[in-house]
This record gives sequence, structure tokens and C-alpha cells, in this order.
Amino acid sequence: MAVGSRIRTYFQGQWHEGDVPVMRAADHGSWLGTTVFDGARFFDGMTPDLDKHLARVNASARSLMINPTVSAEAMLDIVREGLQGFAEAVYIRPMYWAINGGASGVLPSQDETGFCICLEAIGMAPATATTTLTTTRFRRPTLDCAVTNAKAGCLYPNNARMLAEANAKGFDNALVCDSQGNVAESATANVFMVKDGEVFTPIANGTFLSGITRARHLANLRADGLRVHETVLTPADFHGADEVFLSGNMSKVTPVSAFDETRYQVGPVTRRTRELYWDWAASNR
Repeated sequence: MAVGSRIRTYFQGQWHEGDVPVMRAADHGSWLGTTVFDGARFFDGMTPDLDKHLARVNASARSLMINPTVSAEAMLDIVREGLQGFAEAVYIRPMYWAINGGASGVLPSQDETGFCICLEAIGMAPATATTTLTTTRFRRPTLDCAVTNAKAGCLYPNNARMLAEANAKGFDNALVCDSQGNVAESATANVFMVKDGEVFTPIANGTFLSGITRARHLANLRADGLRVHETVLTPADFHGADEVFLSGNMSKVTPVSAFDETRYQVGPVTRRTRELYWDWAASNR
């Protein structure tokens, strides 16, 4: 189901207008979930870190034992061609899926790979937008039981359970823990907190993707002179925070206004993180 107002699809070597069917019923990705994707953004004439997102989709494919068939450099040219004519903000989504299975049917074959790029017109959230968090009983998996080192479609039903539980409790999103009970991220994005003017974010421990936008915020904040800590954090730490915000490709910076009964203001560090990101993106247009 499409989310955006306009879609352009690159499939089988050319661009098509609209939401083009790309996967067949017997494709390995259809019935065994071997699909990966990535997401980048086009807005205000900018495509921040697009090259890193395109490189990551190839890394994700390899993690799922899918043979990536298009170089990041070639994808960059394809995306630039496809973006021509878009004035609105766009979600850039390259995707791979396995087509054939090996002798067992379960192990994907390396002989053929499905590939497409979907450009979907989705506006950027307004700077005033906020979100709310609650706890969830569902956890982030570990690498020994799931492909947590990939941006894989098969991981997202678990995230959907988290969101459904949060929505049923009257909240927008969930603050998610790993198997040890430490905070990993939200159901849809990486998470940061601010305490006494210092920035904290869960240390990457293999249970969640350490996002490209997350890394950009870390670099920007440190260059701006803030003390930034990647460390082990608990839900109690977030209840004691002065500010909390989410970091993801879709909206870049989303202030959190509440975590269960705890309320937050949109504070100066959250605003500065957003300002730094937009300034960096404009300087690398």
C-alpha cells in the first residue's frame, strides 16, 4: 500500500510512472521474506548521505545471502535521473529480493536477484511535530537469532507489534529494549536523550541498526562542542532525562514530548541537533 502521493519506480532497467508490480508469487522474497531495502531522503534540493544509504542496501543484501547486482555508484546515477521533475520531498527506497531458492528451497540462490528503486513523494514532518513513547513487552532480537545487521523486511513485523501495542495504550511509538532490558531504540528510529546539557544514546550492540542519520548527528554534535556518550541506558534513564528525541531518515529529528507519565519540553539541544543537520545538509548539497 502506497503512503505517498506520487510514485516513480525503477524496474528492469528503466523508470516507470506509478506503483509498478515487481515481485512474483513464487519469488523467494515473496514466500520466504528475503527482502532488504534502504531509505534516503530528497528535500529542498538535497539528498543527504544518499551514497551511504545506497552502499548499505548492498551490505544488507549480503547479510541476507542475496547477491547485490547494482553498485552504489550505479544506483546513485539511477536515483538522480529518477528524481528529475520532483519538486516535493521524496522517500528514496532501493530494494533487493531473492528470486530462486537452492536445493532445499530455503537457502536463496545467488543466480538471480530482484531489484527496484521506489521514489515516493512523502513530505517532511514540520519542525514543530513531536511524538510520544511508551514501553513495550516486545524486544529487539540479537544477531544469533535474526539478521539484525541488515535493513531487512522480515524484521519489521516485530516492530509493527511494538507500534500496535503502543498505539493501543494511546502513544505514538515505543521505547524498545534489547534482551538484557537495556534501551535499544524506538520501534521506528534510533533514540537520543539529553541530561544536564550532555547527549546520550544507546551504544550499538548488534541488536539494532546504528543509523546513518544517527552517525551524522553524533558527528555534528561533537563538532559543535557537546559532550556525547554512546553507552548502556535503561528506561529509568529516559524518565530522568531533560530532553528526548528520535533520529531517523524519514524525519531526521523528532522531539519526544512524553514517555509514559514523564513529560519533556522541546529543548535547546534537540533544536540545535536539527539546526546542525540542516546546516550540514545544505553545505553538502
